[in-house]
Amino acid sequence: MSTSANRWLVGSDQSENPEFSTPLAMQREPRHGATTPQAGVPIPGAADQLPRRKAVWPATIWWLGVHGGAGESTLAALTAGTRPCDHAWPIPTTSGTTHRVVLVARTNYAGLLKAQHAATEWASNMLGDGVQLAGLVLIADAPGRRPKVLRHLEHVIIGGVPRVWNLPWVDAWRLGPPDATAPLPKEFRSLFTDLALAPPSVPAHN
Repeated sequence: MSTSANRWLVGSDQSENPEFSTPLAMQREPRHGATTPQAGVPIPGAADQLPRRKAVWPATIWWLGVHGGAGESTLAALTAGTRPCDHAWPIPTTSGTTHRVVLVARTNYAGLLKAQHAATEWASNMLGDGVQLAGLVLIADAPGRRPKVLRHLEHVIIGGVPRVWNLPWVDAWRLGPPDATAPLPKEFRSLFTDLALAPPSVPAHN
């Protein structure tokens, strides 16, 4: 079996969570991969690169959805002090500032491919010291276990980013926006705990 040029790691298969349809990685067994850009990683072609935008606002975490509908706005709405990136790398405008970024993608083929391109762009050291990649969030695009071809593609990607979190399909969110005051699946809570994030403040009711 051939291996990719950058030798990204391959992880073990995981069973699904029947309650929330969580695929592959479980939060009690976090996935870890490359923590810094690596020499020799080829720069992606221009068509596969994400745009860049100057970001002057502070944020605890910048959620970077690598494609439309990835879920970056949802994650930002659920956590205080974080911001969505509007599908572009947030480049600091102040010298010496570093933005902590988490990639976000859906787990269909197109979403995983976009995540791979973004991870490769970071790994090739194109972004310099202004962006620190904290990891990749993969949000289920459908309930149930993913097909083998998608699990294989995920295994290729996860070794090339510092950490991967798998979040389950939440059926209620098809019908309306997420309720920040409602209980979240444990995978979301684990993600926010790992990143030291707090829920948004809720106005008190008299």
